[in-house]
Amino acid sequence: METDRGLVQGVRWLGESHHTLDDKNRVFVPRKLQGGLDRDGEGHLTAILTRGFEGCLFLFSESGFEAVLARLKTQAFDGARERKLQRLFFANTQRTTLDGSGRLLVPEKLKALVGIDREVVLVGLVDRIELWPKTAWERFERENAGEFDALAEVLCGPRGPAPQS
Repeated sequence: METDRGLVQGVRWLGESHHTLDDKNRVFVPRKLQGGLDRDGEGHLTAILTRGFEGCLFLFSESGFEAVLARLKTQAFDGARERKLQRLFFANTQRTTLDGSGRLLVPEKLKALVGIDREVVLVGLVDRIELWPKTAWERFERENAGEFDALAEVLCGPRGPAPQS
């Protein structure tokens, strides 16, 4: 099903864009990425920014983050490993509001956790945006580019047996 933006329903973000943090640790979020964010009661764009995996930060819309929470095990008594992840994840998660110019403040703690200096790459991954230090993103792409075809099963599902002749 398509939305009014011509995208498949559920697809909020695609592509990548390169940016520089300003002196106040703010990064501009392009309009094409702002479109998937929610607005608060005053009309400001809001998002959830959190520590991600493999050296990046995750940026979710508030409604997208609620969907993530629905998939997470958040019961405190599930086990020590679950509690450890909950503490590391939620202690580094915050609701944020973009300013009137479409800039997102990246807190010093989150910036340090993933090694963001000045250059940032925003990568749209359907239900979230990842913020990467530019050098880390370039290294990730370089190191993993040769695996694209081998990862086809992740996207397309397992291949069935070869047809018999």
